[in-house]
Amino acid sequence: MTSRKRQNTIVAAIMLGMLLAALDQTIVSTALPTIVTDLGGANHLSWVVTAYLLAETIMTVLIGKFGDLFGRKKAFLASVVLFLIGSFFSGWADSMVWLIAFRAVQGLGGGGLMVTSSAVIADVVPLRERGKYQGAIGAMFGVATVVGPLLGGLFVDHLSWRWAFYVNIPLGVLVIVIAAAALPTVKSTARPRIDYLGILLIALASTGLTLVTSWGGTEYPWASPTIIGMAIGSVVLLALFVLVEQRAAEPMLPMRLFRSRVFSVAGILSFVVGFAMLGGITYLPTFLQRVQGATATESGLRMLPLVVGLMITALLSGVVISHTGRYKVFPVAGSLVLALGLYLLSLLDVHTSFWVTSGYMIVLGLGLGCCMQVPTIVVQNTAEYEDLGVATSGVSFLRTLGSSFGVAVFGTIFNNELPAAPTVESYVDAFHTMFLAAVPIGLLSFVVALFLKQVPLRDSTKAVAATSTGFSEPGSGDSRQELEKVVATMWRRRKTDPGPAILARSGVPLTHAQGWLLVQVYRNSVDDGSATLQEFAEQTEVPAGIFEPTARQLVDAGYLVEADGHFRFSGLGTETFARLVTAWRVWLLESLADLDETKDRDFTASIDEIAEQLISNGRELSTGKHAAASV
Repeated sequence: MTSRKRQNTIVAAIMLGMLLAALDQTIVSTALPTIVTDLGGANHLSWVVTAYLLAETIMTVLIGKFGDLFGRKKAFLASVVLFLIGSFFSGWADSMVWLIAFRAVQGLGGGGLMVTSSAVIADVVPLRERGKYQGAIGAMFGVATVVGPLLGGLFVDHLSWRWAFYVNIPLGVLVIVIAAAALPTVKSTARPRIDYLGILLIALASTGLTLVTSWGGTEYPWASPTIIGMAIGSVVLLALFVLVEQRAAEPMLPMRLFRSRVFSVAGILSFVVGFAMLGGITYLPTFLQRVQGATATESGLRMLPLVVGLMITALLSGVVISHTGRYKVFPVAGSLVLALGLYLLSLLDVHTSFWVTSGYMIVLGLGLGCCMQVPTIVVQNTAEYEDLGVATSGVSFLRTLGSSFGVAVFGTIFNNELPAAPTVESYVDAFHTMFLAAVPIGLLSFVVALFLKQVPLRDSTKAVAATSTGFSEPGSGDSRQELEKVVATMWRRRKTDPGPAILARSGVPLTHAQGWLLVQVYRNSVDDGSATLQEFAEQTEVPAGIFEPTARQLVDAGYLVEADGHFRFSGLGTETFARLVTAWRVWLLESLADLDETKDRDFTASIDEIAEQLISNGRELSTGKHAAASV
């Protein structure tokens, strides 16, 4: 059990690492015009963002498996090291090619950071308290989307674009120092089979298709053998990926998911939202700087209306969905607003006022926000327990993949329209064509959303929707972790602790304080079968003497046996603890009754383990002054 002080230190370090990874998705957007001026290679501009996104997408699939094989602490530290190496050499790059290469390395580290961070937090934060951290993580991703372009602009104007990467170095080193010293070494009992071939095939297919969309019409003519050959090769690789996934022991994206119309539609929606969001955010700062004469910092500030609009409808849709259970209206209406926003942006020119530009951005943001979280909510609501992890991570995977394609396609259209000696007018024309060509993406999203099936929402899904910010880290791919997130979210929404009522319902003749202490003996007796009051004191930061009377009561009643200050269960204590766990298990099943997965052995096993976590995480009952009263 981790002490409160150590827990807070670990969480702060982990969330700092996650923040760095989230920021680097958008921090370069306002720096791109200056990077191109410095390094050249304007036709490769989109790859500064795309390389990061593609590498991040692949690593989010791999890192969870590596964490199970080698331990989450090692996986987390390796991710930070990769991220720092990529950051340093990205800042050091003297050509666009080297910048793109090390942005890919940075993306590998960033993807690993975002996935392992959640797993590490789950290792150190009790389940009862985890919901508030999940909310903070979601909010942090929203903040990163807002702050990223602004920070990039500040570095460009006051230091150098290279500091958009160098800033990660001291902060990342701090994360390593804290994590190496404080993180517990948790070994997973799972020994997953990694779908290396499937991951390789989808990585090659995605990269090939992205190259086709970014090189076509710029590096090579669309009808050139290179583009045609690469397109055919990518499609073949994609077909091979489908075949491999049908035969893999633990596929990264099980093809059975696509038998569900809900998942298929939600996946396409997620892809389209990612396509439009990063495509727009990446290139709007270039317009603001090259056409409207804004500084890099000003362009970051002027991006805020887009993100504010996005956050408003993302939060509002979550609240409405949680109360009504109706979600289809949001992607349907949001897609039309998205298409309208893209069309309005195509009207921008050198004379467009600040307020009109801001208004157009708000419209695009409102449309994106309506569609942001619905795919994840719907998939989590309909997936069976065995597919809960891969379905959630699959939607996240498709959204990030859509982002990489969006940046590439937007960039290709932009570069095709921009002459070798661009003027302000030619920039206006290029942006006009780029955003106008993107309007059908919004209309496609509308058509897809019409096919989204409206199904009744589980109570657990409503709870998740109510606390969602619309921004979240990638899915873990692990059904147990996703179920714990649901339980943590439901617990966070509770106004009172159900512990006393559950204790009474169990029929165990113990007070709340006695039940709590019995559970702590169980938690701390894993290694040698016994526990000491000093261990409780160190974990709760409460003097050991506080627990002495209650411990003696349990010894006198025959629940515990004490020898030289070490307490262990008696036969009666073991039986009583089992009854407590059963009572919590029943409560948990009642709370998750709409999941109806009781015939799934993995689900019931997870419920048993989560029940033990809930019953043993009641640390808040014995902290501060409350300890004296309760214990």
